[in-house]
Amino acid sequence: MKKILFVCHGNICRSPMAEFIMKRLVSDAGREDEFEIASAATSTEEIGNPVYPPARRKLAEHGIRCDGKTARQLTRRDYDYYDLLIGMDSYNIRNMTRMCGGDPEGKIRMLLNRDVADPWYTGNFDATWRDCLEGCKQLLNCKR
Repeated sequence: MKKILFVCHGNICRSPMAEFIMKRLVSDAGREDEFEIASAATSTEEIGNPVYPPARRKLAEHGIRCDGKTARQLTRRDYDYYDLLIGMDSYNIRNMTRMCGGDPEGKIRMLLNRDVADPWYTGNFDATWRDCLEGCKQLLNCKR
């Protein structure tokens, strides 16, 4: 089973969008038994808060629910548990590497070869949807 953890700053916009998009893609492919998928934050700012309403609405526009998801912080134990820890931007990657005590197994990676659009600052949840969908499709089809 491939265990994937998506990570962004607060775990209320980008990483939960990627988590639930990936879960949908895996389900649509009939591959649920091959994956465990979750998300987390590098910060403590939003711990316990639900997915940000505009992110929740964007997922719902595509028939994806995220009920019950609340923000949690990345821990060092996550590095041992997950096979891949996927960051949304270079700032996340730096924080993830620091929080995990390095990346000796090469598990920490970017979702795309560029930063995923951050709707917290841009307000553009369509761009974030497109970025997360693109990255998750690539990840699902990847043989790594």
